[in-house]
Parts: sequence; C-alpha cells; structure tokens
Amino acid sequence: MENHKAAAAAAAVAYRLLNQTKHKSNKILHQRRLIPNSSQLNRSSSASGFIQHYASVPLNQFVASYRWDLRKSSLIHTHHRKFGSVASTIVERNPNFSTINHDDLIYFDKILGAKKVIQDPEQLQTANTDWMHKYKGSSKLMLQPENTTELSQILEYCNSRRLAVVPQGGNTGLVGGSVPVFDEIIINTRRMNSVISFDQVSGVLVCEAGCILENLISFLDKKGFIMPLDLGAKGSCQIGGNISTNAGGLRLVRYGSLHGTVLGLEVVLANGSVIDMLGTLRKDNTGYDLKHLFIGSEGSLGIITKVSILTPPKLSSVNIAFLACEDYISCQKLLFQAKRRLGEILSAFEFLDSQAMNLVLHHLDGVRNPLPSSIYNFYVLIETTGSNESNDKATLEAFLLHAMENGLVSDGALAQDFSQASSFWHIREGIPEALQKAGAVYKYDLSLPVEKMYDLVEEMRTRLGAAANVVGYGHLGDGNLHLNVSARQYDDAILAQIEPFVYEWTSQHRGSISAEHGLGLMKAEKIYYSKSSETVQLMASVKKLLDPNGILNPYKVIPSSLVS
Repeated sequence: MENHKAAAAAAAVAYRLLNQTKHKSNKILHQRRLIPNSSQLNRSSSASGFIQHYASVPLNQFVASYRWDLRKSSLIHTHHRKFGSVASTIVERNPNFSTINHDDLIYFDKILGAKKVIQDPEQLQTANTDWMHKYKGSSKLMLQPENTTELSQILEYCNSRRLAVVPQGGNTGLVGGSVPVFDEIIINTRRMNSVISFDQVSGVLVCEAGCILENLISFLDKKGFIMPLDLGAKGSCQIGGNISTNAGGLRLVRYGSLHGTVLGLEVVLANGSVIDMLGTLRKDNTGYDLKHLFIGSEGSLGIITKVSILTPPKLSSVNIAFLACEDYISCQKLLFQAKRRLGEILSAFEFLDSQAMNLVLHHLDGVRNPLPSSIYNFYVLIETTGSNESNDKATLEAFLLHAMENGLVSDGALAQDFSQASSFWHIREGIPEALQKAGAVYKYDLSLPVEKMYDLVEEMRTRLGAAANVVGYGHLGDGNLHLNVSARQYDDAILAQIEPFVYEWTSQHRGSISAEHGLGLMKAEKIYYSKSSETVQLMASVKKLLDPNGILNPYKVIPSSLVS
C-alpha cells in the first residue's frame, strides 16, 4: 500500500512538472536515439507536443501510462527506442505484443509456401529500412501474400496471437510509416500486382494493391487513358500505398485527391475479415461511404488489397512552360492568372526557389538550366493538358505574353518536344534526389495558405543563418510546401532551431503538418498541431473499434498513449 502511495505521489509531482515547460525536469524527455550507425538521421520530435497533450490528460490516466522509479521519481522506459536527439519522443514497445516463435513460422510456411516467408537477413535489412535511411526496424520476418485469402489468413492468425504487423508496398515513404519500429512482421504486397479489369467506356480501372504506379501508367497509356496520380517515386511506389497515404502528387490541381478518384476498395481488417467495398459506380448513396476511412489511414485500420479508380482519358495536347520569377509575390499572381486564363486546361503548377535549382544543377548528372542567362529567385513549371493542340498552345502563349507584359515573368521557355518537356519535369522531380546527394536533409511536408507559404522558408533562413541551406519548393497550385533544410551532417543544434518551431508556425497559420506524406512515426505525436484533442480522440476510437488489439502498424498515425 505504501508503495502505491509513493508511486502516486511521484506521478503527481512529475505530472505537475511536465506542465511547467521551463522546469529542469523536462530534461527527462531529452534523450538520444539509439541508432545502428552514424549515417542515420537523428530525428527530433517536440517535447512541447508531449506536454501539450498530457496537460489535458487526467492524472489517473497519466499515471497508468508509465512505470515509475520510486527512488528517482522519474519515468523509466524498458524495451524502447528513442527516435530523435534533442527533446525526443520515446517509443516503447507494446508489452501486449507477442514475439515470433517456431510454431508461427510453421503456420506461415503452411499457408504461403516457403518462398513467400522471407527470413533472409539481406532482404530483411532492406525491408527494415526506409528510403531516407532515417528509420530502421528489427523485424525477423517478411511475408509476401499473393492474394486476399492469404492476407486474410495471415491477419486472422496474427490477431489471435497478438503479433504486430506493418503493411509495406514500395517503401518510398518519408515519415517512417512503412517500416517496423521494433520487430513487427512485415507484410509486403508486391506479389499482389494484377490488373483485374479496365472499362474503356467509364475509364474505371480495378487492380490489386501491389501494382506499381508506373506500370499502371504504362498500362493505361496503351488504352488511351492516364492515372489521375503522378509522383516522382512512381517507378517504385504501389497504388495500395498511394491510397493508404492519400498521396497528392504533381497533378492534384487538375484531378483532385484520391478521395475523389478512388471509387472502391477491398480491405482486410485486423481480425482477417474481408470488407468488400470494391464498387465501380460514380454514385452510390447507400449509407456510410466507409472507403474514406482507409484512404490516408496509413494501414492502421486495415490493409488495402484491391482498388477501383476513375482514370481520365489521355488528351492529345500537352504543353509545358518553364518560367522565371523575381519574387514570390509574382509566383502568386502568376498562379491566380493561370487559373483564370488557362482554366480547364491547367494540369500542373509547380514552383522551386533558386536554392533548389542550384542543388539540381550541381548534383544531378545531365541536367541543364532551361534559362541559362541568369539564376533567378524563383522558377515555375506550368503544364496544360487539353484536346485541341493549336488552341491550347495559343491560349498558353497568350497567357505567357500577358504575364511578361505585366512583369510577372522575367524569362521563360516553352517545351518544343517530348524530350524537352521531360527535361523540364526532371528538374522539378529531381530535387529530392539532389537533396540526398548534398548531405543531411531535414524534410517537412506542409499545407499552408498560398500567400503564407514562402514566409516560413524566409523565417527559417533567418533562424538558421549560415548553418544550413534552406530550400523551398512544391505544389503551389494546391498550397503544398516542401520545406527542406540541407546541411553537411545532422546536427542537434540545427534541429533544435527547426523543431518545434516549424510545427508551431504551421499551426499558428492554420496549416497542416502533413500535406501528402502522412504522419507515420515521425509525426504521430505531433498530430495535435493540426487536429483538436476531440478529433484525435475520435480517431483513436475508430482505431480501437477496427483493430482492438492494435496490431496494425502500431506506433504510427495516432499517439501511442491513446491506443495502447
């Protein structure tokens, strides 16, 4: 009884101190991540987000969430990983999860066959590590089901055994959402890659979740259609992962988000139940449209196995202009004029600053500046897509003439052929690769009011000075900024200047801390910067309803304290 009283007293003290953000006790959150080698990123997450959340949590819930060291009156964590360096979020393995044993392997061999049960260390090392080499799990098993039935059997068994799983497609994510945190079983959908049907009248494509996006683009091209989604990672990413993260991409300004183009889904829930929502109708008003729960849920509510998606016809007239602007105000005005004067043929409006252009020119082989006479402050790529080549080109040329006469454009080039158009796009799509080659990079994917987007870039430059190169680019047409901070190496001092400032600034300007990359592990604890406590609690309730044992992609999307 005395021990319980002592524990409660210790908890009460720590709970009060955590709500005093300047108190020295907050040093308990300042931990260094345990990483396998120095090439991996020390990624921080804000203590203030932790404190903000627990400030509104009842004391009895706070006490129940942690073990306590009665001698030191401080939090202790066992079997945990610390993702970050300064003010890190501590991720603790859920003790309710089981570990894999020999009987589990026998079962998986039986239902899948040995070839689809992967224990090879080299393959596992790749599957355990994300594309940016920021996050690395320690899974000892990867399963590759070939169909919905096999995936259903896997999840039913894992749920009964409380074996945590992480769904994985092309593993091209940037927030740690598609790799294990600890020893979760990796379920890779690469073998589920068949096109099931395509209706040339309606343009509805039905396919399996493991289809690579570029393969679908090629398939539709032969049919005279296009995917409404296009990404720089199209050669590796899978459509199931695209939908699970609600990927935006380069042409959202024209075709909208996947919430509008995805017509139906087949999903397997944590208990193995197969939910058939694979409709192909544009209109279906019979009850709740549950597919939207799974679009953008990052595999935390169910694993997508099949998709039906509306694809637009491939239009014959595509024109691309690469333009230079002196200032960000001109970029904004150019966007306004493009929407008015190009109207329905506008299909992409991308921007990059001079820092982004310099990185591409210096780090990517074979890239040439389309406007070599000078380095300008800003560049804009505009694409139009229509059905009347002569009219579309005339409309674009009239728009460009008007923009130059009004001082919005300083210089520009209009692609004369497919090769030149591809070279223009390569500059924009090559920025992430150039950043990787330049050294350490801190990446932030933000939605902001268009007029405020570049203010954040400039403020970050002021904060960091000569310590780092701050780069801004993104989808100006839909208010999506990709803020990147490039440095020679990862540095706690740099990171402390970036976070939590970048999230606080975004929140103050009513933006979103994740525009299209998702929350994953990186931003799960920071969701409160963009969503109210009531909203997050409702999300947690949905998670508990659909995945009561919490085995699907744990530690991601929603703060662990709400779903453990």
